[in-house]
Amino acid sequence: MKIVGLTGGIGSGKTTIAKYFESLGVPIYIADKEAKALMNRSKVIKRKLTMLFGDAAYSNGELNKPYLASKIFNNRELLQKMNAIVHPKVASHFKRWLKKQDAAYIIKEVAIIFENNLQEQYDLVITVVADKDKRIERVLNRDRSTVEKIEAIIKNQLLDEEKSKRSDFVITNNNLDSAKQQALEIHETISEK
Repeated sequence: MKIVGLTGGIGSGKTTIAKYFESLGVPIYIADKEAKALMNRSKVIKRKLTMLFGDAAYSNGELNKPYLASKIFNNRELLQKMNAIVHPKVASHFKRWLKKQDAAYIIKEVAIIFENNLQEQYDLVITVVADKDKRIERVLNRDRSTVEKIEAIIKNQLLDEEKSKRSDFVITNNNLDSAKQQALEIHETISEK
């Protein structure tokens, strides 16, 4: 079974594309979603994050996302410490999930494959790209955010051009119908290999 990484910058539409692959019968693992779930249910993660960020890390037993975001927003050291707590647990969860799959390939959606030099963990990598204006518009519609915050996140991620160069496939997602057609062609190519 091939492990295919699916990545792209904030607002590129990678989750929408992942869901389309899922509609084609491909098992999908969305790392960010699983990380958030583990941050809420793992006692070990809760304890370590509370030690790192203080009691405000959780509110009424739930992850206090706005508080954590404000702490790590411009603090790479804190972000790395948080990732060192969460990422190993997500990796273990993924391995258990992977053993239960029976398909020609699976897709693991991860926002920062290249930024964290994780490309060696995948047989193939698909990058989803979109125009910056389109990305900002999508995030503004999805989250309660600001253009400044979104642009700061974009600056912390590799440029689309750099990700594209390192990828096996690139999906341009400025138009959903076109992006789905590109995904279908990629699905057929991977399924034939």
